[in-house]
Parts: sequence; structure tokens; C-alpha cells
Amino acid sequence: MTKQELRQYIRLEKATHSEEMGRWSHAICETIAKHPLWERSQCVLLYHALPDEPQLGALYDLALSAGKTVLLPVVDGDDLVLKRYESTDSLQEGAFHIMEPTGETFPINRYAEIDWVLVPGMAFDGCGHRLGRGKGYYDRLLPRLSKAHKTGVCFPFQLLESIPCEAHDVVMDEVLTL
Repeated sequence: MTKQELRQYIRLEKATHSEEMGRWSHAICETIAKHPLWERSQCVLLYHALPDEPQLGALYDLALSAGKTVLLPVVDGDDLVLKRYESTDSLQEGAFHIMEPTGETFPINRYAEIDWVLVPGMAFDGCGHRLGRGKGYYDRLLPRLSKAHKTGVCFPFQLLESIPCEAHDVVMDEVLTL
């Protein structure tokens, strides 16, 4: 299948599984919180999910209470910049109706401090290839996070046998689902 055909297939699967996705998101958060990298990471890049993505909001305050620096991506033109998450009160609606932090921008020269990045996607395969939504935001961000452990996060039906990839695609170090 082409990338567009795969995106359409995943959209249909999401509609089929809409009732389970909340329960699955909770289980995915539990899996992440038990992951050895969670304990070791001091600076984590999470994401604020679209309604059809695994919801990671339960991890924000858990990470803060453990003394971690929590970053979330913010759309800035054609790129993502990273901002500190401070509390749910510090979120406001941004591009694509995604809630974004209003905290300070995390400087690019400190990206090497990011230990773990959790990445959403339309689909992943067992080799760590990621299919995004087609706008290229993460394709432009991930190469700048060369020291961070990159983990794709998805629902079970989003983990496919293979997906088409291109030379510029950044391969995930692992993919987590249920």
C-alpha cells in the first residue's frame, strides 16, 4: 500500500476501535511508567495527543512529581519547537486544536539533554519505521534529537508488518503498544 492508502486504512481502524482507545491509552501509560527508561530519564519529550492518538496526559504530572523536565512540542510555522510543560493550567489551544504549553521554549542547544522522546504516528512497523500524518513535523524535529531514545507509541492495530519509508525517515529505537 502507498502511504496515503495506509493512512486511510488506519483512519478506518481508528473509527472501528474508538471505544477501546481510552482504555488502551491508560494501559499504554502504565507500560511507559514501568519502562526502565522512565526511571532513568531526567528530561522527557511527550506529546499532547489528538483525539485519535494514545493519550499521554496521565504521564505529565507523574513526570513532574518525579522531578523530570517535561517538554511538549508546539507547532511554529513548518516546524516544532519544544516548550516546558508546567501544569494543565499552562496549556492553551494551538495549531490543529492541539493543546500546547505556554512555558518557556527549550533551547535547541540543550536538545542533547533530552533522554527519551515519545512519538505519535499513524503507523509503525517492527523495524521502527514510522508513518506520520504527512506534514513532516516530526521528520524535521527527530534528526535534531540524536541523543534521545526514540519510542513510537501506538495502539495495537497501528503496528503493521511493514510500512513504506524514505531515506530521511528517522527510525524509532523501539515501538510501544499494549
